[in-house]
Amino acid sequence: MNIIRTAIPELLILEPQVFGDTRGFFVESWHQRRFDEAVGAPIAFVQDNHSRSARGVLRGLHFQLPPHAQGKLVRVVQGRVFDVAVDVRRSSATFGRWVGVELSEDNHRQFWIPPGFAHGFLVLSESADFLYKTTDHHAPACERAVRWDDPTLAIEWPEPALARALSAKDLAAPSLADADLFA
Repeated sequence: MNIIRTAIPELLILEPQVFGDTRGFFVESWHQRRFDEAVGAPIAFVQDNHSRSARGVLRGLHFQLPPHAQGKLVRVVQGRVFDVAVDVRRSSATFGRWVGVELSEDNHRQFWIPPGFAHGFLVLSESADFLYKTTDHHAPACERAVRWDDPTLAIEWPEPALARALSAKDLAAPSLADADLFA
């Protein structure tokens, strides 16, 4: 597995080794020891989620506050998305900064987003199947969001006009300045 460090050190892109031939391919999509070594600490996942979305669906920017803050290991098994993580830790030197990465069925990349980061993605293909592991269970009372198009974040979505399908929750999300965030 190749580990790519991003501009925000806690956010990692994991590129698994793909073994392919005329029959198809094989990818080891999860290996606890290698992941813990890459992250620098033992991580326990408690929930796996799978979402399918059509082209133009934008989900996010979502996160959960303590005591149910979530880390996420995300990947796409069908289609293509632009995936984004935003640092929402007020005490962080990288507060308000973001990293974006394309995840697809072709590149097999995974993106590690630890607690303290908001997460969202835009579907660029006709549809996308998005899988993610979480370090804590879904806790509606701790759910929060930040507006995906907040000008202070200045996220460079690859096709912003494509973002046409947002949930009512995402449309009502506050700006970073007005959001309930990590300390």
